[in-house]
Amino acid sequence: MAKKAELLEEAKALKLDVNQKNTIAEIEAAIQSHEQGAVSNEEAQGSDDKVVVAKAGKRSAKAIKEAEELQAKEERKAQTATDEETTAKKTHKPARSRLERRAKGYKNVQKLIEAGKQYGVADAVELASKTSPVKFDATVELHVNLNVDPRQADQNIRDTVVLPAGTGKETRVAVFADTAGVATAKKAGADIAGEDELLQQLDKEQFDFDVLIATPTTMPKLGKYARLLGPKGLMPNPKSGTVTTDIAKAVEEAKAGRVEYRVDSTGIIHMAVGKVSFGKHKLFDNARAAIKSIRGNKPASVKSSFITSAHVTTKYCPIP
Repeated sequence: MAKKAELLEEAKALKLDVNQKNTIAEIEAAIQSHEQGAVSNEEAQGSDDKVVVAKAGKRSAKAIKEAEELQAKEERKAQTATDEETTAKKTHKPARSRLERRAKGYKNVQKLIEAGKQYGVADAVELASKTSPVKFDATVELHVNLNVDPRQADQNIRDTVVLPAGTGKETRVAVFADTAGVATAKKAGADIAGEDELLQQLDKEQFDFDVLIATPTTMPKLGKYARLLGPKGLMPNPKSGTVTTDIAKAVEEAKAGRVEYRVDSTGIIHMAVGKVSFGKHKLFDNARAAIKSIRGNKPASVKSSFITSAHVTTKYCPIP
């Protein structure tokens, strides 16, 4: 009985489900079973803590080490990207305006123009010559917005005007005429004059001239060169004054500074009125002559205002 009492005390300490009704053998079996279970749990815990590796392959010691290093590297890259993004957000600066990115010389001449102010023609051409920041002699341009519909035949404005002070560009004039016309053209100052010689140049696609003048009798011979001369703006046309019987006058006007203007598809006329080096007075005379010519071509079908606005500028003029 003493042995049974000791076994019951031990079982009670182990919190086993036994009592006086159990035999000594049953109590011993319960204690032994509990001890074996505890040993199995310890062995299983030990096996979990121990990493099983293979001699080669993905579960080898070398592969496991490389995988750990790669994971650590990816974590460092992710952390670095996060830090850089945080730093960029802290040091972000607002984008500078277009004027702030301009050169110093451009900013200085831009100050001469008052935004929103309307200038007269004389003041406009003077400012255009003063605000050209380039070192070369820039061309001064006149852009006139017209209240016309170029799709209408009578509103498709096209004409020529002789600028009083010239264009500032040396114009090379070629004349396509017969023998009598060639003599007249050369006397008037034409750079190239002839018939067969000029046709030979056109066959070779040589264009050593800026303006081509022809007589009505010689025009049929230029018909086959229309696709060659037309896209270059060199095809003679009665509306532009380059098809005429008065060859001397046409040559003199072309040399003096005759320019052709034509409204584009948006209803705007673009034309050059001189160079920056002309100065205020010459530029004003040229611009006034151009505007006067444009006004003289107002269609009868346009009842309201004909010229809606006009702008004088150079290619690199700073417009606020």
